[in-house]
Amino acid sequence: MDRFTTAFPLLLVSVLAALTFWLERLVQAPAPPRDGSTRHDPDYIVEDFVAVRMGPDGLRLHQLEAHRMLHYPDDDSTHLEAPRLIKYENEKVALTITAKRARVSSEGKTVDFYDDVKAVRAPTPTQDEMVLTTDHLHVVPDDDYARTASPVTIVEANSKVTAVGLELDSEAKVVKLLSNVRGTYVKKK
Repeated sequence: MDRFTTAFPLLLVSVLAALTFWLERLVQAPAPPRDGSTRHDPDYIVEDFVAVRMGPDGLRLHQLEAHRMLHYPDDDSTHLEAPRLIKYENEKVALTITAKRARVSSEGKTVDFYDDVKAVRAPTPTQDEMVLTTDHLHVVPDDDYARTASPVTIVEANSKVTAVGLELDSEAKVVKLLSNVRGTYVKKK
């Protein structure tokens, strides 16, 4: 009995230490694999990148260019530096979008432009040039669709419109300004 009372505190401390060690292992995240699969490093880099999308008639639909393109295999993302998207109508430039950077979705269907985004609609015989500026623009080139939740400014000839948020359907020729819309119009002299 005397041995038991002497060994009991030592046994209790040993059980508590083992339990603490087990609990710590249980709540800690597993260690990342050391095979390099979790690194976010590009697997390829392309300088002066140009990609052209052609229609069934062989005419250019749109062209995506960038000073540099980086592809990351861990999340299958593509990042562009100094991107430019050019939309064509009958081999004539209809719209050009530029920014400081962009990210192309993994399937290549959408492009998100960031920082100093500028979209310029080329003038036509019936329309003046239009310039849209914002800090983010989500574009679906094949659907002629763009949207943003950020503040936008649209300038065309004698008018200037500001708003927060925009949805643009180029094919239907519909622009929806979402909130805080303000506009000015100066009559030509």
